[in-house]
This record gives sequence, structure tokens and C-alpha cells, in this order.
Amino acid sequence: MGAEFRMPPKIDLRAELAVGRNAFHPGRVRQITAWIADQPRRVPSLVELMWDDDAGVASRAADVLERITHRPSPAVLRAVSSYKEEMIGLLPDARFPKLRWNLALVLPRLTLTIPECRRVAAILQSWLDDPSSIVKTMALQGMADLTRQNPDSAGDVQYLLRMAGRSGTPAMRARSRILLKAMEKRGGKVQNRASLHMFD
Repeated sequence: MGAEFRMPPKIDLRAELAVGRNAFHPGRVRQITAWIADQPRRVPSLVELMWDDDAGVASRAADVLERITHRPSPAVLRAVSSYKEEMIGLLPDARFPKLRWNLALVLPRLTLTIPECRRVAAILQSWLDDPSSIVKTMALQGMADLTRQNPDSAGDVQYLLRMAGRSGTPAMRARSRILLKAMEKRGGKVQNRASLHMFD
């Protein structure tokens, strides 16, 4: 087996993100993640590529973003957070499945206002009708994560999780059980019904 590919000091980020057999192929995501994590000044270029018309480029840019925000350095978190409004604006226009599910994980990791939490949650709820099981499952994860910043939405989210736990895809049912247990442990008893104005 040949030597592992390493990112050179200077790269064409879009060209590197374009590497991959299809939009779901990871390509050089792992190497780019390490490169971006060490160079937070490259975050703006990464974020911009989530608007790319090439599904592979946009999807892998979002994949890298999800990875660097999982346990971010303060510098990375500041750099990503500065594009919070733009990323929230991208949500309703996100076309590619991998772009969607990574945004669903990233945005709740940023500090949001209550109106921003509600706006993001409403879009994620609409993704429960997405053809992709992964998108639907990560939308549930994102909505559950948002309740940490907007506790008043917990009852609505628990209701959706219970519904998905009964009638969702296998992945949705499994994730819903995990999320419900975590929310009960964190915040008390599960609500029995949703409010009349979910995420308004």
C-alpha cells in the first residue's frame, strides 16, 4: 500500500473537495479536516463551498465542517460562528442530502438566539418528509440538540421523537429511542402531546 496522502501547505480547496467517485464518497475529507482544523483562517473558503453547484464539493465541504465543529478549537468555533446567519439562510435551499444532514448537526452546536432556534427547528421539521432516511434521522438529532438552547421546545421535540419511534424508518426509530432517553435524563418527564404552534 502506498504512502498516505497528505495535504500540501497550499491547496486548491475546491479541487481537493471535488475528489470522489460520487457525492457520498468521502474523498479527501479526513485530510482536509485536519488541514482546516490547523488553519482556521481557511474556514471562510470552506463555508463558501457549501453553496457550490457540484453536489460532491458542497457535500464534502459540509462533511468537513461537521467534523471540525465536533470538538472545535476556540479559533475554529469563532470562525464558523461568524457565518451562522449565512448557514441558517442556506438551510431552506440546501438541495443535497449530505449537505442537509451535516447542517442539521452543525447549526445546533453554534450559539443561537431563541428565534434562530425556532427558525432552524422549523426547517429541520420539514425535512422529516425528505426521501433520505439519514436526512430525517439527523433532522431529529438536530431538533433534539436545539432543545439545549431552547428548552421550551422540548415537549414538541419529544412528541416528534415518539411519533418517529413508532412509524419512522429503522434508523429514525433507533435514534428516537436514544434521544428520548437522553432528553428524559436531562430534563425530566416526556410530554404527552405537542403544542398547537410547533416552533412558531
